[in-house]
Amino acid sequence: MKRIKVGILGATGAVGQRFVQLLENHPWFEVTALAASDNSAGRLYGKVVHWRISADVPAYARDMRVQPCTPDLDCDLVFSGLPADVAGPIEEQFAQAGYVVSSNARNHRFDTDVPLLVPEVNPHHLDILPVQRRNRGYGRGCIITNPNCSTIHLVLALKPLQDAFGLDKVLVTTMQALSGAGYPGVPSLDSLDNVIPFIGGEEEKVETEPLKIMGVLASDQIRPASFVISAHCNRVATIDGHLECVSVALTNRASLDEVRTVLASFAGLPQKLKLPMAPEHPVLVRQETDRPQPRLDRDSERGMATTVGRLRPCKVLDYRFVLLGHNTIRGAAGAAILNAELMYARGDLAQL
Repeated sequence: MKRIKVGILGATGAVGQRFVQLLENHPWFEVTALAASDNSAGRLYGKVVHWRISADVPAYARDMRVQPCTPDLDCDLVFSGLPADVAGPIEEQFAQAGYVVSSNARNHRFDTDVPLLVPEVNPHHLDILPVQRRNRGYGRGCIITNPNCSTIHLVLALKPLQDAFGLDKVLVTTMQALSGAGYPGVPSLDSLDNVIPFIGGEEEKVETEPLKIMGVLASDQIRPASFVISAHCNRVATIDGHLECVSVALTNRASLDEVRTVLASFAGLPQKLKLPMAPEHPVLVRQETDRPQPRLDRDSERGMATTVGRLRPCKVLDYRFVLLGHNTIRGAAGAAILNAELMYARGDLAQL
């Protein structure tokens, strides 16, 4: 199979580093360009990056020279780990120049012609890309986005329930890891011995993004799903792994065993296609009374799965459970890579 040349925008940042790590020896993608801010451009990646991931900087990237984030990179596909304050116009410039942009940034998530993609949940939303190209004159370029890190793991648990029983209401309380705030993130004296009950803009994302993802693609637009979500988002003193306590009201009655079976048996197109980054089981259901836990479960399926536990009846809604997912792998860089893999397998990258 032809390997696609790829670049990483924001390569020195927290998400960019995950891209560098996860793309090492990828069977379909070859990293040929690393780009970052003007402060890093022109210097060797291994010299300029403050590597914050366990193990060393991958050998392939260490001696690559960092380039500016301008659309003259020697690649066809770019993964964007840029911060939101600069990502929007830069990603548009790359798409306009003919690059496929797989973005982790929030800037274009609610553009009506941009897929907000979770491949197990809404792979058909990629069918809106011709509309995007026509609307924006992108030629062969385009932008696809992955959702917020908490949203991704939430919708992986909600999608099988929506398909089997329908959803009316969702209540979710998140306990989100410090790494979700980037580096240096939350000051130690604010996070230690503490829970911070506010993350700017987070509750709005968790309440709205799932509705677009789980909505219906009709002609040239995506109609949001009709159920409602109420979210409480908190920052807690774990390093990686977002924990979420979820209660759901179903449209149709279901037994506890039926709910458990539907969650445990869930699989989507990435599993059918055996995409390189795809977890074999996107939702893992644990039976122990005290699981999932971030230290024990965040790396399940190479950090690409959502782990569900403590499934039980709810006295206010119908059922409740706890879910956990790795926020910088499936919740960020791994999600964007899986999105691009789906495009590759569908033939959406054949023109590159």
